[in-house]
Order: sequence, then structure tokens, then C-alpha cells
Amino acid sequence: MDITREHPDYTLLKPILRKYSDLYAGGEQLKSRAAYYLESRQKEPPDVYAERLSRVFYENYAGSIIDWYSATVFRREPALSFETHSEPAKAFYSTFADDCDLRGTSLTSMLRQQFVGTLVHGRSYLLLDFPRAKIRPATQAEEDLHGMSRAYLVDYGAENLINWSRDERGIFDWVVLRQRSQRADSPGCSGPVGETKWLYYDRSKYRIYTRREGESPEAEVVLADEGYHGLASQGLVPLFELKVSEGLWLMNKAALLQLEHFNKSNALAWALTMGLFAMPVIYSDKEWRQLVGESYYIQLGQGDRFGWTEPEGRVFQIAADNLSRLQEEIYRVCYLQHQAQSVNSRGPSQSGLSKQRDFSVTQEVLRGFGDTIKDYIKKILRALVAARRDRVVVDATGMDDFDIGDFASDLADAERLLSLDIPSPTLRAQVFRKLAGKYLCDVRQDIKDRIHAEIDQSLLGKGVQD
Repeated sequence: MDITREHPDYTLLKPILRKYSDLYAGGEQLKSRAAYYLESRQKEPPDVYAERLSRVFYENYAGSIIDWYSATVFRREPALSFETHSEPAKAFYSTFADDCDLRGTSLTSMLRQQFVGTLVHGRSYLLLDFPRAKIRPATQAEEDLHGMSRAYLVDYGAENLINWSRDERGIFDWVVLRQRSQRADSPGCSGPVGETKWLYYDRSKYRIYTRREGESPEAEVVLADEGYHGLASQGLVPLFELKVSEGLWLMNKAALLQLEHFNKSNALAWALTMGLFAMPVIYSDKEWRQLVGESYYIQLGQGDRFGWTEPEGRVFQIAADNLSRLQEEIYRVCYLQHQAQSVNSRGPSQSGLSKQRDFSVTQEVLRGFGDTIKDYIKKILRALVAARRDRVVVDATGMDDFDIGDFASDLADAERLLSLDIPSPTLRAQVFRKLAGKYLCDVRQDIKDRIHAEIDQSLLGKGVQD
């Protein structure tokens, strides 16, 4: 098995992934690779093109749009519930929600990072892993004692998954992940050495291969570790994919428009800059012998005229209008027509009802994103519950309210609903849990669990220990 082999689809997608990363990041990252994106004019002199590259700039609408979606979807954290009679299990999942990667990253922060990567590259991945077993535990209590049941997540982007195979249902049969890094063996060494890891996972086993480039460009790939992974009992590859449809892959929809805007805005800026250094023109029948400079004057004869080779500007206005239209189109294809109108509004201002209609499409897209993320969370957590053999019922709710308003409107809606006196204690409990989750969305998961248990205790008579 050649572990370094790349899937044909990955080989085709690799340059696109790099381009989309540059378009999202912008700034110096894009400027350092501007030669890949700034088109040269026909028969343009190399020194002129080099100067244009040195002056390049990038108006990053696509990156701002993706960040807006990320901030809006995660405006309120998903409400996670873990129903169990086991206090140790409840404590574990509360800790896992606050630190899912053993580096202090909360599950919500990890998902937000995954969501951004998905909007940029179309997909992203989380690997569910467990610490390597140093002993063979006899009981689950022994696993917990040695930290072997402390599951964690590892974030991988679309560029890391280089090879894979799926069954007829689209589920992974096996995957190969590639990681590249620079490592220094000690502070006094000559410099960092490149290291590449290939991680192979199938439905039961894992294998880790490494190669240290060092001084030899053809260093050997060696098997560093192998064994059974944490989801072997379920017959699952421990890699979970967050993916959106082609229609919701925002960077893919906006990339060509963003590149067109990039080239035309830089061409217009270059033309305006060159217009600032217009060349003087003397209209005269006499032979020109006068010196020209800041300390000289020009003597014109009768009938002579003086002028500048500056453009009249009609094409500049056409270019500026085209740039505005491209900007609006970038927002429109990303389902943010109302934001494009607010940026380039020239006519009368929109009414509140009109703005609400424009935002309704955006809200449906946001709800679709929210449902995708909730399904992704539940899939990971339920696999984790099965791997740990816990008796826990997992659910994820929320991420369905994207009205850019304040908490008062949610509270007013809840008061009107409760005033109907519907004879359902479960309904009242769910309303209070939803209100508490929205108002206290940034508190620790263990506190949220305690609040939910106290609400159930008060309204449903369930024990707090549940």
C-alpha cells in the first residue's frame, strides 16, 4: 500500500483549495501569491507588471461574508443536553463540552472553526480519538482512572484528507490524513526539520506513518504506530465530515466574482495612479528646445497651446459602476441581498417590511446551516456515547433564531405563549429551558445542566440527580 498516494479527486481539488484559502484570508497571504491571481495585460512589459504586483490590494468581501455567517449562526451557542442517571458520565460530557481537544477549546469554538472551513472549502473534518492504551484495562473504572476514556477531537481541513474510500451509502471505509510540520530537536540544532505524518484509519484499526525530510529529500516512510481505534466496536471510521451542498458552498459561489473584482479594481487603481503623473503637451509649430523642470518656465508663442495627456474619465466611471455591480453580485449569490443594498444604496431607503422580506431568504439559509451543525454534533456525540458505553441520551437544540434583535422580543413571545395556560408542564419546562439557554448561552456546560435539572425538578418533579 502506497500511503502517500493521493485520490484523483483530491489532486484536482488541491489548487482550488489553496486559491479559496487565499481569497478568504486576503491581506499579506494573498499579496504574496498575487501573481497567481492578477492577470497581466496583453504584451505588458515585465517591469510594469512587477510594479503593479507591488501595489496590489484586495477588497475582501467574500471573507467578510463568511465571517458574518459564522458569527450569526453561532450568535447563540447550541444547547446540548445529556440525560443520564450517572453523575460521572454527566461530569465527563460537561468537561468535554468545555474542553473537547485537551487544549482548552470548547466544543462550540471548535464547531465554529469547522463551519468557517466548510464555507471556504466545502467540507471539513473532526477525528474522534482516545489516548493510546499503555495497559489493558479490565473495567471501565480502570479506563477512567488511567485517562484512557478521555476522548478528544482533532480538527482537520479538506486539504488534510488526501485519500479515501466510501461504501455504497457514502460512509467512509478508510481514510488517509496527511499532516506537515516543522520540528526542531533542540534549541541548539541547525534549524527545524520538516516532518510529514500519514494517518490511516479504517473501520477497526489505525496506522501512523512518518517521514522526516531532514537532509535527504527522499527520506523513507516508516510505520510509527498501529492498533485498534476507539470506534472499532461500532465498525466506524472515527472521522466525521461536515459538508454543505454546492448551493451553500459560499466561497465557491463567490470566488470568480471576487477575482473579477480584484483584477478590475487593481486595473482602475493603476490607471488612476498613472493619471496623476500626466505628461505635458506643447501644441506649437516651432522646434522645441526649452528645458522643463520645477525651476524653469515655458515661453509660448502666439497661437501655441499647453495641455496634459490626462484621460477624460468616462471609462473610469464605467469601471466604478461595474465594480459596484460586482460587489452587489457577490452579496447576492451569498444570499445577502439586503446587505448589498445597504452598502450601495442610491435610491430611497427601504421600509422595515421590505428589509424583513429580503432577510427572510438569509434566515432560511441560516436555519439550514444550523440544522446541519446540530446533526453533525449529535452524530459525533452519539458515537462517543457508544464508544464509552455510557447510558446517556444526547440532544442538541437551538441555532434556529437568527433575528438580529434583543432578548426582550424572545421574552415577550414566551410570556404570550405561557399566558395561554396550555395544560402541559413539559411545554412550560421547555420554554423556560430555551429562555435560560439563550440568556446564559456563554456559561459553562455544567451550570447549564444544573439549571435544566432544577427546571425539571420544579415543573416536572424529576430528581436533580437525573
